[in-house]
Amino acid sequence: MSFFSFLFSNARWLVGGFLLTLFSAFGQTYFISLSAGNIRAEYDLSHGQFGLIYMAATLASALSLTWVGRLVDRFSPFHVTLIIIPLLAAGSVAMAFSHHIVTLVGVIYILRLFGQGMMTQNAMTATARWFAANRGRAISLVALGQNTGEATFPLLFVLVAGAIGWRMSWVAGACLLIVVALPAIAALYRRERVPQASDPEPKAAAARDWTRGEVLRDPAFWLMLVGVMAPPFIGTTIFFHQIYLVELRGWSLDDFAASFALMSGMTIVFALICGSLVDRLSAVRLLPSFLLPLAGACIVLAISPATWAPFIFMGLLGISYGFSSTLFGALWPEVYGTAHLGSIRSLTVAAMVFSTAMGPGLTGALIDMQVSYPAQVFAMGLYCIMASVVLFFVSLRLAARNAATEGQALQ
Repeated sequence: MSFFSFLFSNARWLVGGFLLTLFSAFGQTYFISLSAGNIRAEYDLSHGQFGLIYMAATLASALSLTWVGRLVDRFSPFHVTLIIIPLLAAGSVAMAFSHHIVTLVGVIYILRLFGQGMMTQNAMTATARWFAANRGRAISLVALGQNTGEATFPLLFVLVAGAIGWRMSWVAGACLLIVVALPAIAALYRRERVPQASDPEPKAAAARDWTRGEVLRDPAFWLMLVGVMAPPFIGTTIFFHQIYLVELRGWSLDDFAASFALMSGMTIVFALICGSLVDRLSAVRLLPSFLLPLAGACIVLAISPATWAPFIFMGLLGISYGFSSTLFGALWPEVYGTAHLGSIRSLTVAAMVFSTAMGPGLTGALIDMQVSYPAQVFAMGLYCIMASVVLFFVSLRLAARNAATEGQALQ
């Protein structure tokens, strides 16, 4: 099936998932951090103090996601959509009217849980279940919603905030969720996809369906998380402290902002490339390679104060982001099956949310302690190299395990 035939035949489910990841923006760090300066000024917080608040709220959302995420195993994607979008909109309204630190923690908790967490969880779990042979291609298209949000929502927020203020901009966002996102996604997800006769056989599939308890006892799962947590940790850290980084290096904020467009473009291109490679090879075989561009990105950013360094960093980051956005959606059903995919994905998404919580809090505290920020970024690059080595051996083990299980089934 050609790309356009696939897109046309499955448009409602692909667009629905795309919109879910697009509107997850209201709970993503890159969007919340646009209000960070105003929040720190109004609440009289240092970089480290706000980082710790953000970390605490995000950690709480990650812990909650391990059981809230099970909703996608119990209810249809349509019904989950009807629950999570109004709650995300409520969090956006609460951000506009929050004036106390305790309330701020609760607001960030809601935004992170139902924005970054459940909006993405619902989209990726549904897509992974509805598609098998074309899973990589489908997930890569759905994941582009987040990249589109990164490319458009920051500029829109700045324009709207300049006109009506940063607080009322959050109210406008809530209205967008209720008036546009909710009815559109609900209409698209009202009918679930069923397997079609034209669907080819997948290149790789789990030999059996694992339960959540079995996954938690699998050493390979925890080793895979070593790599899974790196891109969100590093990306969130850089985005959260972008103003500090620009001031530290003496770069132009406009030039640094322009590099985001390069990152978004590279992410989109390599998400689609990864989708094709997953369908041709398998997610397991691609697992050891996706962190290598990110390692190079961190090393360049750490050692070079040149004005071109942010563009090299963002370009390489976009490659890793593109691969990881597709790879993570296809990896878990390929390794552990789809019967308990919602519960399993809730663990992995919680781990990624946990990493995004640790990034701003840990690095913010180190900045307050006068620890060199470039040195921190360099250490992140070394981590990616070591994680890639670990994932190489994990990939070999997973391939051998699946082959052995399939062999036993045939006997």
